Amino acid sequence: EPEKPDAVFPNNWVSFHAGGTAVLYPLLAPSRRREVRLEVLEELGRRGAVVRRRLVDLRQGAAGSSFLEGTGSLVLDRAARLAYACLSPRTTEEMLARFELELGYEAVPFHAFDARGVAIYHTNVMMSVGSSVAVVCLESVREPAERHALEQRLEASGLELLPITLAQVDEFAGNLLELRSRSDQALFVLSRRALRALRPEQVATLERHGRPLAAELDTIETHGGGSARCMIAEVF
Repeated sequence: EPEKPDAVFPNNWVSFHAGGTAVLYPLLAPSRRREVRLEVLEELGRRGAVVRRRLVDLRQGAAGSSFLEGTGSLVLDRAARLAYACLSPRTTEEMLARFELELGYEAVPFHAFDARGVAIYHTNVMMSVGSSVAVVCLESVREPAERHALEQRLEASGLELLPITLAQVDEFAGNLLELRSRSDQALFVLSRRALRALRPEQVATLERHGRPLAAELDTIETHGGGSARCMIAEVF
């Protein structure tokens, strides 16, 4: 209480970073702002995670028209300190600049559109960056210079590109996240719907870098509009 129907997507209101930094984000929808719960951070601390050494609250001083929605808005290459960001009403340049300053990242902004020509509002719908592979829908970036710059930055970071189509974006194929197993194996968490949408050669590319781990998320994808990556806030 009160009702928080989108609270299944915690990655929008909080992100965690090595060294004990936690970041809170200004969300566009007033109904979603109720999801920000500092007691979650306290509970993580009780479970042994170092997440409150430094708290960066980007909601403070945020203008009413300036928003950033966590790792929905930002696809982070944590090794290269790059923040890929598809600009939209939920991902504004002003707030992106604040994130750069506070966290020491370099932003790579661009504009992207779905198969219907509608602006994509969360970057993690159309791309994911892992330790050695990047899943990305380059055709969603219509402006040639922006598309070329995005492709160049990904390749310059030493990542193998796994291009996906706009139709595959609609099946949540871009909404995956690389995690690590207890035995330090790379795992790519995604939905079964997303995995089914990938062609055999795309799955083979993914498998060169780790093991796909898929779950049925049909209800959440159909009614919530998000998928596997949106449901996970990484804790370091």
